[in-house]
Amino acid sequence: VIQAVFFGICVLTDLSSLLTKGNDSQEQERQLKKLIALRDWVMAVLAFPVGVFVVTMFWSIYIYDRELVYPKLLDNFIPAWLNHGMHTTVLPFVLIEMRTTHHQYPSRSCGLAAVCTFAVGYILWVCWIHHVTGVWVYPLLEHLSPGVKIIFFTGVTVIINIFYLVGEVLNNYIWDTQK
Repeated sequence: VIQAVFFGICVLTDLSSLLTKGNDSQEQERQLKKLIALRDWVMAVLAFPVGVFVVTMFWSIYIYDRELVYPKLLDNFIPAWLNHGMHTTVLPFVLIEMRTTHHQYPSRSCGLAAVCTFAVGYILWVCWIHHVTGVWVYPLLEHLSPGVKIIFFTGVTVIINIFYLVGEVLNNYIWDTQK
């Protein structure tokens, strides 16, 4: 969903940019700058770190034991192409976007705070679903003791923050910008 929303914002930004070219409307220019800022923020804080995290974690665990993240039963309901759409194509598309469009990253402290907020919010949502249904949305969590879950969730949050920093460094490298 994050990727779909992000790339929807990218399309909207590109269309708005094309439609306002040669137009002297300062209001339209101001709105376009807001849209570009939103696109850049979503890329920096959500699309890149979460996208890279999903691909690396999903396929790492899948290779180890697919039943922990994507039980074979799901093959009856979710075709292989859709699985790859959710867990594979995210990475090349986000890298292509990073290479073709310069994104202005927020300050490091604001970016990391936003990534942490998202990670903690998502973890709380996963825990809430378990609380209400008694089922973990990720079968891996069934095999972890409560203490290990805390360590796991902390590690996940740290890893997503590292991916945020990797995205910032990669963006600066690609576009040769220094802060």
